[in-house]
Amino acid sequence: MAKLLIVDDSATERDFLRDMLVKAGHVVVAAASGREGVEAAKRERPDLIFMDIVMDDVDGYHATRTLKEDPETSAIPVVVVSSKNQKADKMWAQLQGAKAYVVKPCTPEAVLKHVDELAGGGGAAA
Repeated sequence: MAKLLIVDDSATERDFLRDMLVKAGHVVVAAASGREGVEAAKRERPDLIFMDIVMDDVDGYHATRTLKEDPETSAIPVVVVSSKNQKADKMWAQLQGAKAYVVKPCTPEAVLKHVDELAGGGGAAA
């Protein structure tokens, strides 16, 4: 069981991911903006963060970079979950510190694979 943070400004997307992850036995915390996501990551110390890119206040790229630059949160892996599907988007996410990228609409298999790899059996940095 992992503690996971979902950061997405779409309630529909947050609920979709939350339901999928809870059914798989994980504890899920959610945030509705990049700014809230950074605050929740510091407060909750999740094992993995699922980060949307396009959000109103602070976008996912900026939030991911902020998390990676902060010693308190730098070891938490970030998986970008976005409808943006261009190679440049994926490369930019990686440059900001994201460990993986999932394109919306996503399947449970695509999402849970990253939980297993990055938050599960020794995949996450301590």
